[in-house]
Amino acid sequence: MNTPRETDLYGPVKSFLEGQGYVVKSEVGAADVVAVRGGEPPLIVELKLGFSLTLVHQCIARLAVSDEVYMAVATGKGKPFAKSLKNMTKLCRRLGLGLITVRLKDALVQVHCDPGPYAPRKSKKREVKMLAEFARRVGDPNDGGQTRVGLVTAYRQDALKIAMYLFEVGASKGADVARETGVERATTMMRDDHYGWFEKVEKGVYGLRPKGAEAVTNSGQVLGG
Repeated sequence: MNTPRETDLYGPVKSFLEGQGYVVKSEVGAADVVAVRGGEPPLIVELKLGFSLTLVHQCIARLAVSDEVYMAVATGKGKPFAKSLKNMTKLCRRLGLGLITVRLKDALVQVHCDPGPYAPRKSKKREVKMLAEFARRVGDPNDGGQTRVGLVTAYRQDALKIAMYLFEVGASKGADVARETGVERATTMMRDDHYGWFEKVEKGVYGLRPKGAEAVTNSGQVLGG
């Protein structure tokens, strides 16, 4: 089987556009494909075998000529391509670009998004969750851009408040811990023991495991002090 080339995409794309009433020509100026239909603005397609930053840059540059710009890539195989396609479709929508895939084995052309202004769908639930985390977190204990590993969240800060109280006072009733630390969900957090810091001593009473004591001694600036 011959190695695929970018030119292999041209035939299927040309036929697809001609089927919609366009006159199609290749290599016009800097563009791989230019299609014209009546008095409409030109439609431009950039061809590549796979996704790349270069392809994105080329398509953005073509927006200086026309708002109708598509990238066309060969259809890949498996989950990696499916994931890349999903992510690139989102990016194209944000940039106002169109996205086409071409299945080379049978020349199937699929349009995954058309050029147009980006209209994002906001998630109120995610916004509320983010603002709640922002409000509950004490200080600014993380470095912007760090990985999720070791990230200090409001939940971890509350767990440390509980651990510090138990470290100083010893095993205590959940209600007492909640009142003294100001962490209303203290009993639930100690029962769930997400970090492996707490242990149940008796009904309603919790103490601190060695791992919890170690977290207290290594807490540093986690609580914004």
